[in-house]
Amino acid sequence: MPLTRNPLHIGAGGELLVQYQLLKLGIDSARLTTDAGIDLVVYAPGAREATTVQVKAVDRATPAGGGNGKMAIGWNFQDDTPAQVLAFVLLERDLVWLFTRAQARATAQQHTDKGVRRLYWYTDLSIRKRPDGSPLIESDLNQYLLDQQAPRLFPSAHTAP
Repeated sequence: MPLTRNPLHIGAGGELLVQYQLLKLGIDSARLTTDAGIDLVVYAPGAREATTVQVKAVDRATPAGGGNGKMAIGWNFQDDTPAQVLAFVLLERDLVWLFTRAQARATAQQHTDKGVRRLYWYTDLSIRKRPDGSPLIESDLNQYLLDQQAPRLFPSAHTAP
């Protein structure tokens, strides 16, 4: 069955995927119904306070360079996001990467005068790296995958057996 291209479904699917993966680690979260830059509130067992999360989701990788390049994924986010953590989701492969706000800002390769940042990387692992380490490819971001990052962001998190 093909994935949907409806932005509302993509966003809701991303939020639910993040919640599901966190729940598998024993971390509770709740979706918010307002659109104020925060999609989830996460509370790990034993934590002293909740963490706010903004979820950015895409349904699939697309060709970079205006549709003629290698396969890539990317998300836009506001530089002044109120969320403490950003979750970047690729629905076609059920992947979630978690970044603190500072990590997302530092990793984003583009930003506009209007305060929008763009974080992207290639999913095609055959991309040749330049001497400066660019461009980013998916394997460069493994440390940010939810199962790796959640225990650092939510210290009381534990891996399910």
